[in-house]
Amino acid sequence: MKRRDFIQTTGAAVTGTALSQTASAAPGKKPNLLIIHCDELNFRTLGCYRDTLPAEQAFMWGPKAFVETPHIDSIANEGALCTKFYAATPVCSPSRSSWVSGQYPQNTPVTNNNNHLSDDVVTFGHQLQKAGYATGYSGKWHLDGGGKPQWQPERNFGFADNRYMFNRGHWKQLELTDTGPRVKARDAKGQPSYSVKGADNTSFATDWLTDRTIDFIDDHSDEPFAYMCSIPDPHGPDTVRAPYDTMFDDSLVEKPRTYNRDPKTSPTWAMPAKRCPWKMAQYHGMMKCIDDNVGRIIAHLKEKGLYDNTILIFTADHGDMRGEHGRQNKGVPMEASGKIPFVIRWPESITGKTRIDRAMNTTDFMPTILSLMEAEPSGKEQGRDLASLFKGGEFKGTDITFMRGTTKSAADTKGWIAAVTPTHKLILSDKDDAWLLDLQKDPDELRNFIKDPDQKETATFLANQLKQYAETTGDPKIKNPHTGGVLASLLG
Repeated sequence: MKRRDFIQTTGAAVTGTALSQTASAAPGKKPNLLIIHCDELNFRTLGCYRDTLPAEQAFMWGPKAFVETPHIDSIANEGALCTKFYAATPVCSPSRSSWVSGQYPQNTPVTNNNNHLSDDVVTFGHQLQKAGYATGYSGKWHLDGGGKPQWQPERNFGFADNRYMFNRGHWKQLELTDTGPRVKARDAKGQPSYSVKGADNTSFATDWLTDRTIDFIDDHSDEPFAYMCSIPDPHGPDTVRAPYDTMFDDSLVEKPRTYNRDPKTSPTWAMPAKRCPWKMAQYHGMMKCIDDNVGRIIAHLKEKGLYDNTILIFTADHGDMRGEHGRQNKGVPMEASGKIPFVIRWPESITGKTRIDRAMNTTDFMPTILSLMEAEPSGKEQGRDLASLFKGGEFKGTDITFMRGTTKSAADTKGWIAAVTPTHKLILSDKDDAWLLDLQKDPDELRNFIKDPDQKETATFLANQLKQYAETTGDPKIKNPHTGGVLASLLG
């Protein structure tokens, strides 16, 4: 695969001219914002991310098992790609709560998939409404407790048009009826079903949500708008409509190198599963369908003359292990689970082919996007304003971010917590010794460097940063007797 040459930046200024394919925006006109947000997306399935990696990391399922994603890649080529963007908690609802609020999950207080987002939370939707934007949201929300699908949640959190927002579920077919949207596929009892049977390019969820996004663009093309399209794929079940269901071949898929991880040398948070599927054909089919629909959105923005004045973002809530370390799904601090794609295009301020290697996470999104759009922050954000990095400037703060595992409640001290830099992760938990991962020496994340004397200074630095984070954000995990004791021993 051809390797793209990105302009690399870790805070330094970049040079070059951003690509422009439509007429420039009128002076002083507010930029639109359009976010395409996926669920459980392994970053290695995107061509633009594979191009940042050595072959053995890029082609985790073998040299013949990959999907081309030219439309998503074009956003990176004409804008910026973040190589070290992490979920504050790599699970659906907690990550989403941090994304919309700029706060860590324990303060939203959505620390698992069943908690309600607090009424006190202020989102970027609220702030952009105040700034004069028409706001909307379609697709999976997953911040209103157990309702499933629960269309158009009563609490819209600043997303004024949420007619096509559903609270939870990974539905494969959707439709419009005289009484509103609903899940099209039904079981024998008439209840909503995940069946993909009979899905086509008007009913399959990814296509259907893209249609709703295009409708919103048309309805608000003469005013500033902010819209988030939340696609439930490529989360399981691993099924996709024709012709995507036969585009890829599982006979070409190889097991990831780390598939047979030894449980005897694994911490509890990285323990391999007893049974772990690792096929990729249907997952790649879902990704190809997503990319084609991103292409539809791009084409429509160009047709309306809005492309260059729209901040276009493609991202996800968390990753998916897809057989790495003998695991599926998410919830752990390894790269395949915790790291997410984040590409953004806005030629007015972001130079094409920009690559940002600074550590950041979902809490940083709200303060950063509001700064880029010159909208007022809520004052509650705990993330950082990193807008200067996207504009080719510098960020003088510490190059570090933080992740945490799920808990039953915001006060729960169990589970893991991590400090993350572009090169290292320090992971503490209530059941394990400290783990220090060196992503340069061991990108497969199999070795613990905590006892390496050459890494002692790094471990102490990360421990100090983790302590400061917990005290600043009110994260109770360091109050766990075991976790706190391990942290104290690292600090001497």
